[in-house]
Amino acid sequence: QKMAELLGLGDKCGEGASGAPVLAGSCLADNRLNLDVYPDGCHRFLQLFEGRRGEVVQVEFLRLSSNDHLLGTTLGILPHLKHLKSLVLKGGHARDEFGSCQYGSLTSLPPDVGNLRCLTHLDISFNSLSTLPSCILHLPSLRMLLVSHNSLVALPEDFGSLSKLTFFSAMKNQLKDLPQSIGELAVLQDLDLSENALEFLPEEVGNLRNCTELDLSGNRLSSIPDSLANLKSLRRLHLHSNLLVTVPASLASLPNLSRLDLQNNCLRTVPPEIQTSPFVRLQGNPLGEAEPSPQADEPSAGGLRRLFLASGEDSFTVTSEGCKVVLACGIHFYFPPGTASDPLRIYFRTLAPDPQWVKLRHHDVLLSTVLELQPHGVEFQQEVQIWLPYASPQTLHQREVVVRTFSGQSWSDLRTRVEQKRKSKKHVAHCSVLHFSWFLVVSRLVQNECKVPTEGTLLFSSVDPNIKVTFPPGVTEETRSVKLQVLPVSAEEIEEITADAGCRASPLLCLSQDSLVDFLRPVRIQLPLPPGVTGLNLDRSRLHLLHGDLEGQTWDDITSQVALEFTHLYAVFEVTHFSWYWLWYTTKTYIGGIAKKVYERLRMYQVNFIALQRKKDPEQVLLQCVPKHKVDPVLKKLQDRYRGPEPSDMVEMFEGEQFFAAFERGICIDMDRPDCVDGRLLFIFYSHLKNMKEIYVTSPVDRKGQAVKGQVSFYRGAVPESIPEDASRRRKGPDSLWLATLPIKLPRLKPRWGENPGPLNGFSFPPLNLGNAETGYLTQANLLSIARRMGADWQTIGLNLGLTYQQIERIGYNNREDLDKQILDMLFSWAQQNSEDPDCVNKLITAMKESGRQDIADEVETIIELGRQKYRESIRRVGLGQESSTEDSAIAM
Repeated sequence: QKMAELLGLGDKCGEGASGAPVLAGSCLADNRLNLDVYPDGCHRFLQLFEGRRGEVVQVEFLRLSSNDHLLGTTLGILPHLKHLKSLVLKGGHARDEFGSCQYGSLTSLPPDVGNLRCLTHLDISFNSLSTLPSCILHLPSLRMLLVSHNSLVALPEDFGSLSKLTFFSAMKNQLKDLPQSIGELAVLQDLDLSENALEFLPEEVGNLRNCTELDLSGNRLSSIPDSLANLKSLRRLHLHSNLLVTVPASLASLPNLSRLDLQNNCLRTVPPEIQTSPFVRLQGNPLGEAEPSPQADEPSAGGLRRLFLASGEDSFTVTSEGCKVVLACGIHFYFPPGTASDPLRIYFRTLAPDPQWVKLRHHDVLLSTVLELQPHGVEFQQEVQIWLPYASPQTLHQREVVVRTFSGQSWSDLRTRVEQKRKSKKHVAHCSVLHFSWFLVVSRLVQNECKVPTEGTLLFSSVDPNIKVTFPPGVTEETRSVKLQVLPVSAEEIEEITADAGCRASPLLCLSQDSLVDFLRPVRIQLPLPPGVTGLNLDRSRLHLLHGDLEGQTWDDITSQVALEFTHLYAVFEVTHFSWYWLWYTTKTYIGGIAKKVYERLRMYQVNFIALQRKKDPEQVLLQCVPKHKVDPVLKKLQDRYRGPEPSDMVEMFEGEQFFAAFERGICIDMDRPDCVDGRLLFIFYSHLKNMKEIYVTSPVDRKGQAVKGQVSFYRGAVPESIPEDASRRRKGPDSLWLATLPIKLPRLKPRWGENPGPLNGFSFPPLNLGNAETGYLTQANLLSIARRMGADWQTIGLNLGLTYQQIERIGYNNREDLDKQILDMLFSWAQQNSEDPDCVNKLITAMKESGRQDIADEVETIIELGRQKYRESIRRVGLGQESSTEDSAIAM
């Protein structure tokens, strides 16, 4: 209905009980045909046109998929639909093997489409257009035109003849310039030219006096014309991710401007009027810096195209000229000239590490999320350089940082150089690759390696040079690769774990090779004696040489099986196969079990659980698993916004270990969350990543009369078969999965909107669906849920959504006696104004993140993902539906 109002179609939209238009007898309900959800939508349309032509030619709203192989035949019928007011011919309904949207086959439109005199809305996004069909310029009533995600390199010189155009989106094309006639679009209100290749703007852009939003982000603009200061109606101007070196000071005087985004440009100086404006965003600019000279550790980009991708973008194009690319998350790429002979579209995404396929080795520490780059397996002609930011560990002493890549079958480590950014001081891992797959950053034990030829060789540890391995001549028939790693173990650690001051142990030595065949001759190994033990005071009956399997599960005492030699400081022995080796000095008899216990404890982290509730919204609960040494800094950072009980007692967890959080005693969560397993939240513990989630909790108990005193319990490993009634009572025994329990209290619930007549407590808005079927909807009920959780943050959120200070003040004044009404007025007013914006849901998510409400942003993303899943399932169901279904089932909106 909102679309109908925007297009001047009147109040003609009827809806059924489900919110979708319905059939009335044999007529098309509201003259709408939405066939893009069907894999054979064009075939159904042709059948309808043949069998019910009299009704089809009266259609006013039509949606078809341009991924349909019968699209060409269908296009010839469109000029017969003289009453057509809205036409959608979008691609993106099909996906390739990597899950990416496939562009539609539409390359042109029949000339007679220009005779559709009633057409006010045309969407031909996600197609293969290289030029704008000329018939579009003959549509006299056209108000909204969407041609995003095509391959347009230019717009027609007479593009300004579309005198009634109010909305135009050409984002993600290849536009290099704009026609001067664009200034003739006198009633244009919203212009989106983001993610193109624009290098300059014509002065005539300043004639768009009614334009309220102008998006020029992601282009190659080095300057903008002074005439933009004439856009007196402009509210939001997006210029981020360009090459701007200057901006006119006159932009600060635009009377209605509430957002000016200049992030990620090349601005070294900014006029004071702009720099001090509260609505200007300048992050990512080298303000105040001198002109940089090329760094020794980074190739010169002289003449290379530079791309700065904003949050939400997922792809870019590499040409034979090469380029430098910077992602919003801080990842950098360098594609040298000649990397690809033909233009190649690169897709990227970051993934949460899943221990089912991200297999960490013992003593590895994960320092980043997973980066996936597509297309997989394509061989580049030049090495591509990648810089991956990572969480810097407390110390790199006796450890090293490497980039690890996944081939689809196994992980391998790349040659990596660690660098530190001069300005931000952030650490990045730098590697070079010839093909793309999955990448992550880990900290591992320092690894020394060498090739062992037939002549033999010598291998030292760089961590402890006293550890060495001697390969005699004839040790192998063919050259093989050998790796050596050392894990130092202090006397204090051994004493703390074993509770025995008499126990001592040498550094742990791990040897591995790339051959399954044992060595032909014994290999000689030198290990330092345990601390405090020398060849002079050595009691040989107390010294044990242990051999461990590669997983450290079994430790065998092999002292009697090898010939041990001793010097003043070292023990020397010979072996023919590789694994873990460890010298122990103790009076204990069963040393293998003690060594296993110590080995496991060396891999574990001491952590505490915290459960805090937002002060302004107690139903919002933050759960986090924090390494013991970080608890105090984390609590200090959160104390202004959260309150809650003291952290749990200390527990120990492995890197990559799975655990669950269960809300109990009358507290519930949304069971449809993707991370919810049998009613419990799934977590994966990584010591250097944030093991944190913000959860919206409710209670089925009637809270109007009393508060609810519940709890959240944490459980290790597999999901427990049953939650104990009294989970706060510590369970005993080796099989116990319970880790900790913390109290959660929900206060008495005061009456809120939704409990009085009228769901919006006095507000009246038409039904809302933000987004679309492909990307998922936010319904009016979803917006109500979001509004309930905003609290006093609503003003900050409103500003980040693009409302002006004057609008915020007016909303606050008009509803000054009721906070709930202030929130509803702000959110639903914004939603009504932006309901036709295809990117409105992403804008809402971004605004929540910028306002410090990551919890609401996460909820919106979860809702959208569930919507996508249901949409895909509905398409599958339709595709498998019986052919005998009636034609009427194909006619719906």
